[in-house]
Amino acid sequence: MSRGPVLAARLQGFGTTVFAEMSALAVATGSINLGQGFPDYPGPPEVLDVARNAIGTAADQYPPGPGIPELRSAIAEHQQRFSGLAYDPDTEVLVTAGATEALAAVMLALLEPGDEVVLLEPVYDSYSASVAMAGGVVRPVPLHPPAGGDGHWTFDPADLRAAVTPRTRLLLLNTPHNPTGTVLTADELAVLGKLAVAHDLLVVTDEVYEHLVFDGARHVSPATVPGLRERTLVVSSAGKTFNVTGWKVGWICGPAALVAAVRTAKQFLTYVNAGPFQPAVAAGLRLPDGYFTALARDLQGRRDVLVRGLRDAGLPVVSPEATYFATVDVRPVQPDGDGLAFCRSLPARAGLVAVPSGVFYTPEHAHLGRHLVRFAFSKGDGVLAEAVRRLVGMGRAGAGSA
Repeated sequence: MSRGPVLAARLQGFGTTVFAEMSALAVATGSINLGQGFPDYPGPPEVLDVARNAIGTAADQYPPGPGIPELRSAIAEHQQRFSGLAYDPDTEVLVTAGATEALAAVMLALLEPGDEVVLLEPVYDSYSASVAMAGGVVRPVPLHPPAGGDGHWTFDPADLRAAVTPRTRLLLLNTPHNPTGTVLTADELAVLGKLAVAHDLLVVTDEVYEHLVFDGARHVSPATVPGLRERTLVVSSAGKTFNVTGWKVGWICGPAALVAAVRTAKQFLTYVNAGPFQPAVAAGLRLPDGYFTALARDLQGRRDVLVRGLRDAGLPVVSPEATYFATVDVRPVQPDGDGLAFCRSLPARAGLVAVPSGVFYTPEHAHLGRHLVRFAFSKGDGVLAEAVRRLVGMGRAGAGSA
């Protein structure tokens, strides 16, 4: 055993994720888990049946390294259909073990030690870890919430420009955005696009929530912005769109040279994955438009149920434009504004589990998220109704003790 730390220096600070802690807390206390973003209801039978029929066939064995041709073709068709982007399924599409592996492979393939990655925070925790594993450096730009009530989180263009240095290699975006639920607008994308072109940056865009958009908001892929198609890798996955988060089927679309570079790294990570699930995802991507419209409409209704419950509990909440998540300010019920302490006490207070948003910030901006907590609403009607009942009860108890 070496005398130094067991964990490599570049991963110091990346311990067990808060999702694992909160999920374990939910199990230990019998609480409703509104922390981790996964649905508790099944996906469409047209997708599930294909997977069932594939098990026990040759699909159980290694699929081709880039993914089965049927799935790569379906991904290319899907991109053309919903974003107007044309990709060659043979050279510009790569199937991955979910979006998380896709992002890790991108960083390992494209970053040299010391290269900088500009991203918008709060940010999903795997982003910073992936950059660190590749020896890169994160340069965060904060998103600011609306002044009050519903609205749109946005960034200050001056902050964005200040984050770019001669060492900047890559711009990492997430739209629709986890955890805020914001959807980058055309004007914001134009600012980002001009910056990327001016500084010759690569762009990676995580679009796993592309179909979970509400209230008439419209998801636009950054790769459609003039000048970005040839420098952008688009990442998405099947998990959120078809309620199959455990299948871990994701993909990357982009210029052939960039995809080939990422494939070089990816082949030494999982190599291949999800053989029986790949034809099922292909079937899902070819479902009619009505499926995707109904998916968003259904989830918007679930959002509205939870948002009303949070407000009735005295928790100011920004109603999200997209995704699975609503962000609340806990200070009205947690006077010290400690979101982590609030989450650790929530099982006793209300029999619920949520995730503190502070984990989505780098240390330099931790103060911006300390008082924020993320709740997931991707749950069945009965679970959401019970969660709201418990939230309202917590709010009444707090009011009674005031």
